[in-house]
Amino acid sequence: MPFLDRHKADKIGDALFKGVSFFFAVSVIVLSCLLFAVLLWEAIPALRAFGLRFLYTSAWDPVRSVFGALPAIYGTVVSSIIAVVIAVPISLGIAIFLTELSPAWLCGPAGMAIELLAAIPSIIYGMWGLFVFAPLLASRVEPFIIERLGFIPIFRGAPLGIGMLPAGFILAIMIIPFISSVARDVFRMTPPMLKESGYAVGATRWEVIRRIVMPFTKSGLFGAVILGLGRALGETMAVTFLIGNSYGMSAGLLNPATSISATLANEFTEAVDAVHISSLVALGLILFVITFIVLAGAKLLIKRFSLAGGGRA
Repeated sequence: MPFLDRHKADKIGDALFKGVSFFFAVSVIVLSCLLFAVLLWEAIPALRAFGLRFLYTSAWDPVRSVFGALPAIYGTVVSSIIAVVIAVPISLGIAIFLTELSPAWLCGPAGMAIELLAAIPSIIYGMWGLFVFAPLLASRVEPFIIERLGFIPIFRGAPLGIGMLPAGFILAIMIIPFISSVARDVFRMTPPMLKESGYAVGATRWEVIRRIVMPFTKSGLFGAVILGLGRALGETMAVTFLIGNSYGMSAGLLNPATSISATLANEFTEAVDAVHISSLVALGLILFVITFIVLAGAKLLIKRFSLAGGGRA
């Protein structure tokens, strides 16, 4: 009898755990749908007033109630791409060093320092970037770039220390801890037998990393990069401090620009016109959709990578 009572209690506990887990999983989907529905409902006045022109026009004039989202979309996408291009090689180098090259006494403190960097609030990064990083860029880095690479259109402009490139730099610094932490954990999942087999046939450490570790963990690495990209797309305060908040489009990465999150941070509290408020909400809806598309596409690609790897194995 005690055995039967315990078995019945275990079944009830399993059913309760399954029900609670299912509720939490469904609640995430419901919450996402509600967020999308609220954003869409509040953005309807702007979408009715401007239609699809809202996506590809660049005017933003609250006085005349004329709004277009293209410069903000452009700034968001370009600054995030800059951040990923800078952050990915550095993050992978950190992860490779901590898992394959670092002495044991350094691995723990260095890993903890990286995790602490991920916990620093974004506004602290923004203030540091504005008061320390931007003057350094304006006095040393950007003049050198203009002098050496000024013949390339994207590197033309004035050395202001604020603009698209500085915003991309600060975003890269912010997402490095996320990408490197995930990449480190992914590298550690490589079976030691695979690496030992590589060393047994005479492979160097670099060959083992390049031909065994990275191919084995490529889906996880791609997920880490997308995690960093998702963080960069939605970042607000640090970008607001450094991007320049100029609502316009320029091929030069040194020129001031704007992003969706920076526009929302700068104007939402001051907007009084219904169309202005609706246009800002529409920007939020666009950011929601962009992030969803990026993450959903990444999930599909990771699934394809995983299936392909399993098929080869």
